[in-house]
Amino acid sequence: MLKVNALPALSDNYIWIVSAGDSQRVAVVDPGEADPVLEYLSEHGLEVGAYLITHHHGDHVGGLNRLLSDYPAPVYGPRDEVDRVPQIDHALGGGDRFHLDCLDREFDVIDVPGHTLGHIAMVTDGVLLSGDALFRAGCGRVFEGTHAQMQASLARLRELPDETRIYGGHEYTQKNLAFAQAVEPDNPAINQAIAEVDALRADGRPSLPGTLAEERRINPFLRWDVAETCAAASRRAGYEVSDPADVFGVLRDWKDAS
Repeated sequence: MLKVNALPALSDNYIWIVSAGDSQRVAVVDPGEADPVLEYLSEHGLEVGAYLITHHHGDHVGGLNRLLSDYPAPVYGPRDEVDRVPQIDHALGGGDRFHLDCLDREFDVIDVPGHTLGHIAMVTDGVLLSGDALFRAGCGRVFEGTHAQMQASLARLRELPDETRIYGGHEYTQKNLAFAQAVEPDNPAINQAIAEVDALRADGRPSLPGTLAEERRINPFLRWDVAETCAAASRRAGYEVSDPADVFGVLRDWKDAS
């Protein structure tokens, strides 16, 4: 099984360090700044085998240039955002599969436009690197795409196996769960998750990863076809909402305004 370590960065980002077995070569995911990564590599005597980029935002790529200077390695990232992240030398799109020698793993690439138009997710061995598409109990804001695009992207991710562990780019879980509770106040799975996450954060530990099985129970942005979520979206909109993209859109606008 892969080991995935969280490096807190900036105000609420996570940079993920992925390793396999006893290998001293790791994959670095979405390095928004260099210092935490440089310190971790030096402390543990590691080398970089690859950089994995989900999208072009600066809080996910801001450390790349400095890291590449000290630890040169291939950069895998979205084909449609190479103009925004010129360090990418392995351009990827949905349906692609690539092999990382440093982890001895095959990765599948999923297009997840919405947060950005070229956003991709990468999945291997039960690990989903979701960037800002999917968080624990939430999802990213829709900056460049449409609500329908984002809902379709999340529908692709929702089809992954229950045991898939979700490594998103931010520590937003407590705020996400507060919103989820507002949508479904009587959902016991949400209340349970709140207790678990509050305990983790009180202990200074990341709330991530969650599992996809849990997300289907607690994440309003994956529950567009659940009666309680549709009813909450309809109350918010002031009219009946049932189409998945419309339910998602009402929920996303509601969360953005909260």
